[in-house]
Amino acid sequence: MGPYATQLLGDLGAEVVTVEPIEGGMNRTMGPGPHPEFSGISLNLLRNKRCISLDLKDAGGREACLRIAATCDVFITNMRSKALRSLMLSYDDLKIARDDIIYCHAQGFSSQGLRSDDPAYDDIIQAECGLADAAQRVTGKPALAATILADKVCGMAIAGAVTAALFHREKTGEGQHIEVPMLDFMISFTLVEHGAGAIGDPESAAGYSRVLAPERGPQRTSDGWLNILPYARADYDRIFSAGGRQDLVGDVRTSSLAQTTQNAAFLYDALQPIIATRTTEQWLEFCASHGIAVGKVAKLEELVAELPTARHPVAGEYKVIPPPIRFSATPCAVRIPAPSIGGNTCAVLQRAGLASSEIEDLLSRGVARQA
Repeated sequence: MGPYATQLLGDLGAEVVTVEPIEGGMNRTMGPGPHPEFSGISLNLLRNKRCISLDLKDAGGREACLRIAATCDVFITNMRSKALRSLMLSYDDLKIARDDIIYCHAQGFSSQGLRSDDPAYDDIIQAECGLADAAQRVTGKPALAATILADKVCGMAIAGAVTAALFHREKTGEGQHIEVPMLDFMISFTLVEHGAGAIGDPESAAGYSRVLAPERGPQRTSDGWLNILPYARADYDRIFSAGGRQDLVGDVRTSSLAQTTQNAAFLYDALQPIIATRTTEQWLEFCASHGIAVGKVAKLEELVAELPTARHPVAGEYKVIPPPIRFSATPCAVRIPAPSIGGNTCAVLQRAGLASSEIEDLLSRGVARQA
């Protein structure tokens, strides 16, 4: 979540310095890639960042980190509280380096609870925030989303929280401590719809019934898969008429959102045999002409193939995931390709005010690494 949050902030124009261990961060080796230092994940996740490689367990490495932090507006970490205290990189420590710093601590569990120092990863949080239980209500077996959902959702939360804190400091001059506990945030995320009736009446069942209908999902056409989601009665009536189900035209079960939600399983079942009678392209044209929401089921490889290509100075040709947000006055851009391990160590340390002799000492002792 920390690397994704800082990728988003970097795309928005922030100058980002990522502090990696001497051997490099774990994202560099998550999955295959074109170069030993660059997995496919890291080529986009590390863009718009400068990389410094430090051993923070060494007093000199820690001091170098603090001196860099003194030049920064924001400090973001997803290390556990115990490790931060051990390294003396807590909010209190950083505030000495810069009084108005914005310190964002993203961790698995709240610092106010007994589990504040417990390890947590995306899979753990998905299990505990209700997502696995929601899947069980659909399939009969607890399951995790087929993406690192909690990490990325919390990464977006971090980026938003930091931006809000920067706005507050712009008005008041005051820095602050921000805490983003993954579990707390993902519970709030999951319960937006799945709190359902239980929000107002604890005796009522939780869970948003339409989303939990086992019949919900992509629909098979005569030659492939797509997803059609009629939302208004007119949408259902047009599809039912096209499929020869005149008996369902004007059915009370499509008369309102409350009715379609309550009768979601029946309606999904009724749609499937109709959709199977035409090709994917025919349904795409039909839905477009009638303003009905539809989406073709895309393969991951197809999505990657459509991305623009760029050339990395070390890893060679790769696919760029473009920044998805559009600004009319301050457009996002990929300004800097992903750096090598320690690719900017000397430059960043010099900018932070370290003398050449200090930098040479860190490099010679293996406390810092320059690519």
